[in-house]
Amino acid sequence: MTLPPDELRHLRVLRLRPGDRLRVFDGRGQEAEAVLERLDEGGALLRLGEAVQGNRETPQPVTLAVALLKGDKLSDVVRAATELGVARVQLLQTRFSDVPDIGEQKLIRLRRIAAEASKQSRRAVVPEVLAPVPLLQLPLGGQQAFVAHPGSAERLSERLDWSLPVLLVSGPEGGFSDAEVAALTAGGCVGVTLGPRILRAETAPLALLGAIAALGV
Repeated sequence: MTLPPDELRHLRVLRLRPGDRLRVFDGRGQEAEAVLERLDEGGALLRLGEAVQGNRETPQPVTLAVALLKGDKLSDVVRAATELGVARVQLLQTRFSDVPDIGEQKLIRLRRIAAEASKQSRRAVVPEVLAPVPLLQLPLGGQQAFVAHPGSAERLSERLDWSLPVLLVSGPEGGFSDAEVAALTAGGCVGVTLGPRILRAETAPLALLGAIAALGV
């Protein structure tokens, strides 16, 4: 198979040369051994070998629904969330979101960051990064849903059951409004604590995912 020029940066960061072995993946879970045959400005030629059965995913897919954040905070969250095993990132518009919406180019950049983070963490799956939707349109059925909420006494470790997919909901810097919390709770979303300290909006989703990753090992 041939890799296009835009894939060369990662090969060069790894200092790969013709004859070196590596693994390739399709972003949907399939993985295979390969040997680098040629590497130049025009691209890279790989000779594919046997398929590999990877085992780097959580027992059930995990979706992170995270409020829109300003600056590069969303980029940092998507990158770290990919490393922590998330299957999907659903961006949310909430009452107190730092920004009301993001453009198409920002969404494309976030998807590229997810792909790069998958390579770095040696995952065979590239998480979806979905365009923002209003919080009240977030589907909650058919999965376990948890929301990081400072007022909760519930612990994620005591409520998590790997028989269903998992949805984690995390809010903006200003938190969720009372109406938003009530709507999430009415839809079956369980409020969970992240400890006695108040975490920043870009830290809370990663704390949730870190707990999920540890419980899913």
